Amino acid sequence: MSAEILGILNVTPDSFSDGGAFMSPVAAVARAHEMLEEGADIIDVGGESTRPGAKQVDIDTELSRVIPVIETLAPTCRLAIDTRHEEVARAAIAAGASIINDVSASLWHVAADTGAGWIAMHMKGQPGDMQLGPSYTDVVAEVRDFLVGRAEQAKEAGVEQIWIDPGFGFGKTLEQNLELLAGLDSLVESGFPVAVGTSRKSMLGSLIARSDGADDQTPVNDRLEGSVSTATYAMMLGAKLIRVHDVKAARQAVTVVSGE
Repeated sequence: MSAEILGILNVTPDSFSDGGAFMSPVAAVARAHEMLEEGADIIDVGGESTRPGAKQVDIDTELSRVIPVIETLAPTCRLAIDTRHEEVARAAIAAGASIINDVSASLWHVAADTGAGWIAMHMKGQPGDMQLGPSYTDVVAEVRDFLVGRAEQAKEAGVEQIWIDPGFGFGKTLEQNLELLAGLDSLVESGFPVAVGTSRKSMLGSLIARSDGADDQTPVNDRLEGSVSTATYAMMLGAKLIRVHDVKAARQAVTVVSGE
């Protein structure tokens, strides 16, 4: 089976790539339909930025951002809620989402209670401090063991649909991100489907700048080649879900890799 595409829909003012672009429910719904037309399998709705340095959003604000969008879209497509808060996850599932995209890797009990799917992502620290000197003895082994442990807990609790996500850029240096990408087959071999999200991230800004001989990172909206190439590489190693901003290009990559 080819990989599925999780289209990113940030209903936030401060996300690193498209913050503020889809704050109104009308704009967010229109963007979701555009991604579906381009080939997204699932729309991932998020109301709190978890970029490096981001501040936590209060629950009421997060709910006010995501619930109207989910309620509108639910009759037409599969939806994930991108959150680390139990109250938001439960409300989103009640509103029509069917997957919890959990950057805290702690909400498996909510998935078990509601029958939702669950994406467990690895994050070292919290968004406010996660990039302040993250260190590992063996980043691939540590991330794999953490995620497999959480996935096993979820499975035992009755969650039927589980993905593990190494969390590129979440408490990792550029070198650690590259080690994780190169060692992705170690996660695939765990037997749990692997989700990957490298789209437009700073690791790509650094690598593309390096290839151009530039000192400054390539701008966020000029990272398409890096986004597609890393997603393609991940799929070739066995990733089953790719989280992307640029859906049309990702759909082309899925087609090339799978031949479907």
